[in-house]
Amino acid sequence: MHEGDGLPKEHPARPAWTRRRKRWRGLLASAVRPLIPRGLLARALLIVLVPLVVTQGIALQIFYGTHLDVISRRLSGGLAGDIGMVAEVLSRYPSPEDQGWLFREAAWRLDLSLAFEPGAELGRSAMRPASLPLLPLEGDLDNALRERLRLPFDTDWQSDPRSVIIRVGLPEGVLHVEAPRKRLFSGTLYLFVIWLVGASLLLFVAAALFMKNQVRALRRLAAVAEDFGKGRDSGTIKPEGASEVRQAAAAFNGMRANIRRFVTQRTELLAGISHDLRTPLTRLRLGLAMLPEESREDAVAMTQDVEEMERMIASYLAFARGDVLEAPQPTDLVALVRDLVSRFPGGGNGVPVEAPPTLTLPLRADALRRCLGNLLDNARRHAARVAVTVRETPGWAEVVVDDDGPGIPEAAREGAFKPFASFSSGGTGLGLAIARDIARAHGGEIVLGESPMGGLRAVARLPI
Repeated sequence: MHEGDGLPKEHPARPAWTRRRKRWRGLLASAVRPLIPRGLLARALLIVLVPLVVTQGIALQIFYGTHLDVISRRLSGGLAGDIGMVAEVLSRYPSPEDQGWLFREAAWRLDLSLAFEPGAELGRSAMRPASLPLLPLEGDLDNALRERLRLPFDTDWQSDPRSVIIRVGLPEGVLHVEAPRKRLFSGTLYLFVIWLVGASLLLFVAAALFMKNQVRALRRLAAVAEDFGKGRDSGTIKPEGASEVRQAAAAFNGMRANIRRFVTQRTELLAGISHDLRTPLTRLRLGLAMLPEESREDAVAMTQDVEEMERMIASYLAFARGDVLEAPQPTDLVALVRDLVSRFPGGGNGVPVEAPPTLTLPLRADALRRCLGNLLDNARRHAARVAVTVRETPGWAEVVVDDDGPGIPEAAREGAFKPFASFSSGGTGLGLAIARDIARAHGGEIVLGESPMGGLRAVARLPI
């Protein structure tokens, strides 16, 4: 039997090194991902900052490894040679007259302050912390003194911030040398560090200002798009920033205009359909009302059918219209819910409402009345007891409707939001679909769950 005779083809197993590489790549990605910022501005600045820091670090390493190291060794060698020459001359000419002449010449020609302590011993060198741990000066000076002096010595970088005190052990006593640090230090280091840090800060600030303007245009576009998705029309957005950002803003403005034009045309079309359908129904209702008395029993049933048709048409039109043209206004959600409950039979006395004193947020009041009214009507139609709760959570306001009815199986809850999906006779199957559309138009959601009362729980979540 050939390969194409219907048998599945066997894929060759991946080599072990490929699987290991993929596994290590996944581990590396999971380790690096928490360190990478999420914002576009922070990521863009990181893209600029990392190469900048690496480049400056390489330049600094090259400077330390070549220029600074060479200059430090040369300066240390020169100072160590001068001290070695002074110690040798002092040993050969120990008379006080020669000693005074040597000290005066060293102070004038070598910029060294000398003092001799006859009969003293150097002793052990004290352990001192490094004065300049980032620079090689101290180590280079010690190495140069060992190489050119070949006598016991001790260097003190801590006592004087402007000088280095060097004590040399001679057979006749101890020679004290005070050398200025400028003989060991190159001023170009300061200029290099200032240039390095200044150039980095200048480039980073320029990149931050530039990227901030670009990200600000994207943030404004995202905010306007989010408001438009929640039904809060903020108007057109001014294209600004880079050409790609301008193109995205122009595309959003075009999409917004197309959506509003589509909604307007559909609303006008539905208004005409509503008028055309309700006119013959009104004539039928009038005709049924004018029937003779002996036909009243048949007319009652027909009148109920006409009312059912009118109710279904109103539901279909409400579902198609979606009330997206209503502008959101600051509305007290608690007052709206209590007003809806009060319209229940008996003034809503049998429906407890647990809510804070007030909770105001931008809402399309008429649309939200239809949304919550559909949830309450469904609960009242299928249950004997209904309870309503209004609560505030971080960033959200929730309206919870609980009942003790038969509920909806968990597997069928999401399907209950589909248009024309009805779980009872006489329903259009549009109540939950309309309610979810209105909640999503506000930027929220409606979810179904199991109620503590034993029936269904419907939670309408709205952004604050």
